[in-house]
Amino acid sequence: MVEKSDHAGLWPSLYDPFRHFGAKLADWLNPATEASGNDDAYDISMELPGVSDEDIELIVEDGVVTIRGEKKTHEEKKGDTWYFSERQYGAFRRSFRLPEDADGAKASAAMKDGVLHVTVPKKALEKRDTSRRIEISRS
Repeated sequence: MVEKSDHAGLWPSLYDPFRHFGAKLADWLNPATEASGNDDAYDISMELPGVSDEDIELIVEDGVVTIRGEKKTHEEKKGDTWYFSERQYGAFRRSFRLPEDADGAKASAAMKDGVLHVTVPKKALEKRDTSRRIEISRS
């Protein structure tokens, strides 16, 4: 039997809201992403405005697609008074586990209008004979 006083749970309950704060902050700072699929392939689209192709690294390893990169600031204006800035700079990293029918070896990527499109084709499934008649042999 375990005894519990009213004060024993005070500190963990104060700490709980902050337990996963770092992960939630990282998710908020990561680029917006969509993942979809059709009969032929899976598609991952990631908004990366202002990020050059040279600053993006795309790796497929052990059934996981990892996209990492960095949005850099290139320009500094002297003499301006900033009232606010909503632009985000810095490194990002997102990983996506592929389904078993995805062919990571044939993955491709293209950048169009600030959106990275990663296409991972599906493996061709073996066509199985669903029904057949089995003859019974007589001994």
